[in-house]
Amino acid sequence: MELSLSQLIDPRLLPLVDSTREFYEKRGTGRGPSNWDELQSIRDAARTPAPSNPPADVEIADYGDRAVPVRIHFPTSTAPRGVFLDVHGGGFYTGSAAAGDVRNRDLADTLGIVVVSVDYRLAPEDPWPTAPDDCETAALWLAEHAVSRFGTRCLAIGGFSAGATLAMTTLVRLRDRGMSTFNTAVLQFGTYDLSGETPSGRLIADEYFIQAYAGLAHDRTHPDLSPVYADLTSLPPVLIIVGEEDILLRDNLAMAAQLSAAGVAVDLRIYPAAPHGFTGHPTPMASAALEDLHTWIDGQLGE
Repeated sequence: MELSLSQLIDPRLLPLVDSTREFYEKRGTGRGPSNWDELQSIRDAARTPAPSNPPADVEIADYGDRAVPVRIHFPTSTAPRGVFLDVHGGGFYTGSAAAGDVRNRDLADTLGIVVVSVDYRLAPEDPWPTAPDDCETAALWLAEHAVSRFGTRCLAIGGFSAGATLAMTTLVRLRDRGMSTFNTAVLQFGTYDLSGETPSGRLIADEYFIQAYAGLAHDRTHPDLSPVYADLTSLPPVLIIVGEEDILLRDNLAMAAQLSAAGVAVDLRIYPAAPHGFTGHPTPMASAALEDLHTWIDGQLGE
């Protein structure tokens, strides 16, 4: 069997390459903070998130002795046909559920689903395993209350960058509890090896966000920290979205291979000329990826 990267790219995306490259040539590429002071500067410069219309409902999701804030978007014109648990990105050190309000409102109305976004605690103030604890809490709360609150058992989970990492960790945690709560997962360019032990992990081994998130963890190959090392059997179907120009491309290829080897149905979509975070940018390539994401969730919840 012959396999090349070009074979993993849908030909329908090729006409979008020139406009994508033009956008990033004008925009330039950013980088994350290299120390605490730069992190604080990024947080201080962050804009107030745009509100959605209608606004999200804000609640506390609790399970056992844990509790975490969540933001809930109900579809405005139909009864919910499913629930999507959204885990925001931001390198584990920035971002918020509120920052995704406009996007999540659009997702709720486009697909006729409830979107629940979890406001997990951030590093370095609250390093691993705090964020996955919070995401697990939201997932367990949703598993317990989805039918009574939202009238459905059809559940999906997904995340963007660090949110994709946390979504994968959440799936593994629930599987280890003997729970098959979610019908599907949508993972956008997550980072799955924070140990720097694999070839893909070495590409980002010196990034400050890893130090901030991993904290004092003595073994960064721990599956709960670096899910590429996890037992991935018995997980639901997964869609992986990643750009061809993303530094995390190899990490996502490795995760897709690990999922496939574990017997999980995985659909890997690679978008040409697209860097990390591209689905959050106003390009036709991002629109194509988001349309694919909507189609995937719609099909999986429909089943």
